[in-house]
Amino acid sequence: MAQSLNTKIDLVIKGTAFMGLSEYGEIMIGDKAFEFYHTQDNRKYIQIPWDEIDYVIASVLFKGRWIPRYSIKTKRNGTFTFASKEPKKVLRAIRVYLDGKQMVKSLSFFDVIKRAFRRKKA
Repeated sequence: MAQSLNTKIDLVIKGTAFMGLSEYGEIMIGDKAFEFYHTQDNRKYIQIPWDEIDYVIASVLFKGRWIPRYSIKTKRNGTFTFASKEPKKVLRAIRVYLDGKQMVKSLSFFDVIKRAFRRKKA
C-alpha cells in the first residue's frame, strides 16, 4: 500500500483514471496532493503534489451543466485524465489549492474545427 502524501483529506470520491484502460478507484484531495488509488490493486496509484500541477483542464459541455472528464497536466510527467461521480465537487476542492488561472476549459469540437480552417487559410 502506498503512503499518502496528504496530512488532511478534504474530499474522497469514487473515480476513474484513464491510463490506457479504465482503472476504477478513489480520488483523494488533500492539503498536499491530488491522489488516485485503485480499489483492488494496491500497486496502481497516482500521487500528484500541488506544486507539480501545471494546469487542470475540464471538458465542459452544455454550458457547464455536464463535465464528463477532467485532465491534470503536470510539469514533468504529462497529462492524466480522470472522471468522477461529482466532477464539480472535485474541481471546487482542487480550486482551493490551485490558482484560478491554472483551471481552464478544453476546446469544444467546433473550436477545434475553426482552428483547423483558420490555419489552412493562413
